[in-house]
Amino acid sequence: RHMADEPCRKRPRKDSASKLISIEQWERFDQDGYVILEPDQVLASDKLQELLNRIDDIMLGKAELDYSKLMMQLDSETGRYEDIGEQTLGHKGSTLSYRKIQNLEQDPVFRDYVSLPIFEEACRRIYGDGSISAFRIMFFNKPASKGTHLPWHQDRWQHLDKDPLLTVYTALDPSSTVNGCVQVIPGSHKLGIVNQDHHSSFLTAEQAQKHCLEEKIVNLELKGGQVVLLHNWTIHRSGVNSSKDMARRAFSVNYMDGRTQIANSDKFNDGLRVSKSTGYAEGANYFAMIFPGR
Repeated sequence: RHMADEPCRKRPRKDSASKLISIEQWERFDQDGYVILEPDQVLASDKLQELLNRIDDIMLGKAELDYSKLMMQLDSETGRYEDIGEQTLGHKGSTLSYRKIQNLEQDPVFRDYVSLPIFEEACRRIYGDGSISAFRIMFFNKPASKGTHLPWHQDRWQHLDKDPLLTVYTALDPSSTVNGCVQVIPGSHKLGIVNQDHHSSFLTAEQAQKHCLEEKIVNLELKGGQVVLLHNWTIHRSGVNSSKDMARRAFSVNYMDGRTQIANSDKFNDGLRVSKSTGYAEGANYFAMIFPGR
């Protein structure tokens, strides 16, 4: 059966109470396709600043790690999605204007963060007791007075044999409509995959007009340290950063069933060829193992 036939592959066990994430929060996730966790559920008080300091050091080239294994993409100068930098491996200069950095499991600070017990608990609720890997572990950035429009889309990729269903999005900075916060369409995960033809499930203009009505849009205005559990099929987008002095930095992990493989190499190669900027990133055929089966 194709994974797009159902919003959740594994239903929650009603008889197992969650220790770190409440039943009410999971009910919200099931209904809306996302739920917001408070900082004190996830982060020690000093951990957020540690993550911020670390990602700045990585961007500035000060971190002691193998930069040849990091996918580092510079932001566009125009704000247009078509003009963003190439998604290739390696450091591209000492600047805080990177748009995206992937493969952060290579860094011990971020590796420890993605392995927190609360994230394993979330993965077990979605995927069960098998091993858990990650499709991508990445930093998102919209520098002050910059950033790029990211169109309406779902986080789904044609070349995988199983659809990942859980993204954990951590707001490193406060986010609002001023600095380009994420916007979502609540409940849209129940639609299944809207655009089966796009390699990364970006909606067409006609599909966006139908499913993303203005009155349905919710702005995910977050405090630094708040964490969003997001169903991958929840339709979302983000805008540019209009603030003159406030970046919008975030950290996103797309957890998936550890058995997931590239089932369609032609689709994967198509995604690489479409564009080095807006297609699949260099190194996207590597999936980090996060939690072993139990």
